[in-house]
Amino acid sequence: MRVLVTVVVNALALWVASLLVPGIGIPGDEGLGSQVLTYLVVGAVFGLVNAVVKPVVQLLALPLYVLTLGLVHLVINALMLMLAAWLADLTPLSFEVDGFWWAVLGALVISVVGLFVDAVTGGRGRG
Repeated sequence: MRVLVTVVVNALALWVASLLVPGIGIPGDEGLGSQVLTYLVVGAVFGLVNAVVKPVVQLLALPLYVLTLGLVHLVINALMLMLAAWLADLTPLSFEVDGFWWAVLGALVISVVGLFVDAVTGGRGRG
C-alpha cells in the first residue's frame, strides 16, 4: 500500500510540475487515459530512482552538502528527475525534461507538492 501511495503522489507531483513548468511534460497530444498511465509509470520510475540511485549520490555528494549548506540537494533532485525522464523514454511512454534549468524548477515544484501532500495526509503512507 505504501508503494502505491508513493507512486500516486509522485505521479501527481509530476503532473503539477508539467502544468507549471513549460519544459516538463508529455510530448504530443495523447488521450487522458494514456497521460494518466504515463504519469503513473514515470511516478514509479521516479520513485525507484529516488530509492536506489539518490542515496548513493547523496552520500558521494556529502562534502558538497556541507560546502553549499544543502543547496546541492536541489541540484541532485533535478538530476534524479532528468534520470527518471531518460529511463521513462526507454519505455513506449515518453516523458520529457527539456534541460537542466527546467529540471531544477521542476524539482522545486515536485518538492513543494510533496511537502503539501505530506502535510495534508500526514505523510506518504506512514503509520
